[in-house]
Amino acid sequence: MKNTNLRGLSLFSSAGIAEFGFRNTLVDIVLANELIKKRIDVHKFWHPKSETICGDITKKEVKYEIIKLAKQKKVDFILATPPCQGVSLIGKNKTNDEMLNDPRNFLIFDVFEIIDVLNPKAILIENVKRFLKLKFPYNGDFVDIEFLIRQKYSNKYNIDVNVFNSRDYGVPQNRERAIIRLWNNTLTWNNPNIEMPITVKKAIGHLPSLEAGEKSSLNNHQARNHTQQHILYMKNTPTGKSAFQNPVFFPKNEFTGERLKGYAATYKRIDWDKPAPTITMRNDCISSQSNVHPGRLLKDGTYSDARVLTIRELFILSSINPDLKIPDFASDIQIRHMIGEAVPPKLINKIISELKLK
Repeated sequence: MKNTNLRGLSLFSSAGIAEFGFRNTLVDIVLANELIKKRIDVHKFWHPKSETICGDITKKEVKYEIIKLAKQKKVDFILATPPCQGVSLIGKNKTNDEMLNDPRNFLIFDVFEIIDVLNPKAILIENVKRFLKLKFPYNGDFVDIEFLIRQKYSNKYNIDVNVFNSRDYGVPQNRERAIIRLWNNTLTWNNPNIEMPITVKKAIGHLPSLEAGEKSSLNNHQARNHTQQHILYMKNTPTGKSAFQNPVFFPKNEFTGERLKGYAATYKRIDWDKPAPTITMRNDCISSQSNVHPGRLLKDGTYSDARVLTIRELFILSSINPDLKIPDFASDIQIRHMIGEAVPPKLINKIISELKLK
């Protein structure tokens, strides 16, 4: 029987976490490009059947190699997930001018060049929600990415520009992503059905409790070490609250004892009864955004699990196989960073599963 699957190219693939979402869909990812070698090494470990090109897509020789191999492999689908740090709300760029001065925000034009040469049947572009508001210079004016894409491709593709929240599609995490889909008339591509949100308790509430530095017998379920001061803050912080709200055990200057100033989303335990907040790249750090385990009230009035989430917990909350083998050469921090920047694979799976041949 002839294989009718589309053959996919993944651009800005990192370690290929999003690509786990293509299993059992119409698309097989056969080629991937990533700039950073230590990420492409993990990609090779997790996706040994996919060929990889490590290099800067803005360089002509790298782009030529991508296009050459994509043609050889008869690529007819493109996944493009350009870096979001240039437009992320927690990044340094706050104004449109600042965003336009960040070269990462122009990588989409390199994607356009590859689309124009390969002429694929379907394309999925993913980024943070704010990407849709970025204004690019165009014919003496400033226009958003949807305008540019419709101007450039509406005569060749059906186009849908939308925002999907992963919590609505089987992922126990509140994570909004801009999803731009283009497909030609040989295909149909409907929206996936919205599902009831999954709470943190339902997702990870069954896992063994761990304190900082402890290990369990489960794969990927080992707690990071933390300073005694941070542990003290969080042992006295209730579920869903920030240590900044504590009357006594609040973040303070270690020399003067003065209360530190900070955001209520930092030094914060996540809530058992909601999907997890967006997991960031700095999920290793108690002082970063909403990274601390919800904890359970103990008999002495303190709370258990005064630590950030384990890799296993992060995997589950990001819809990644919790037993996924991590290569020995990849550090805990590297894996955490890659989880924090990746689109949850189940969200991708729900979207790609709606792509069908006519």
